[in-house]
Amino acid sequence: MIDAILALVRENRDWAFWIALVFAFGENLAFLSIVIPSTAILLGVGALVATGELSLFPIWAGASIGALIGSIVSYWIGWRYGQAILSLWPFRNHPDFVEKGNDAFRRWGAFAVTIGHFFGPLRAVVFVMAGIARMSPMVFMVVNFIGCLAWAYFTPLFGEVAGHLIGWIWSLF
Repeated sequence: MIDAILALVRENRDWAFWIALVFAFGENLAFLSIVIPSTAILLGVGALVATGELSLFPIWAGASIGALIGSIVSYWIGWRYGQAILSLWPFRNHPDFVEKGNDAFRRWGAFAVTIGHFFGPLRAVVFVMAGIARMSPMVFMVVNFIGCLAWAYFTPLFGEVAGHLIGWIWSLF
C-alpha cells in the first residue's frame, strides 16, 4: 500500500500538497490513525524529496494543515462525546487506559499533545483524550499547532536525510 501511494505521489507531483493533507488528516483523526500509515508515507515522500522529484515545502504545508484539521476534529470529538466514548470498548473494559491517559495529562500537561504527534500509538487517542480531559482549548490550539508543524516538517525531513544517506552509501559501491 505504501509503495502504491508513493508511486501516486511521484506520478502526481502537482497534487503532493493535497495528498499529504489527506493522509496527515487521517493520521491525526481519532482512532483512524491506527490503520493509516501516514508516518511511513511521509518518510517515503521525504526520500522522494532527496531524489529531487519533489519539493519539501508543499509536503510540509499539506501535512501541517491536514494534521491540524485532524487533531482539532479529534479534540472536539473528545470534548463533545467524551463520556460516550469512555463507555465504549476498550475503555469501558480497561479503565486503567483512561486513568493512564489522565495521568499523562496531569504529569506532562500540554506537552503530552506535542509528544502525541510523534508516537503512533498515542496519536490515535491523545487528541481525543485532551478533549475528554477538558484541556483548555487555547492551550490545546497553541501546543497542537506547534506539534503539527514540527511533525509535518521533521517526518519527511528524516526521510529526506535517510534518502540522501542511502544514496551516498549506494554510491560507494
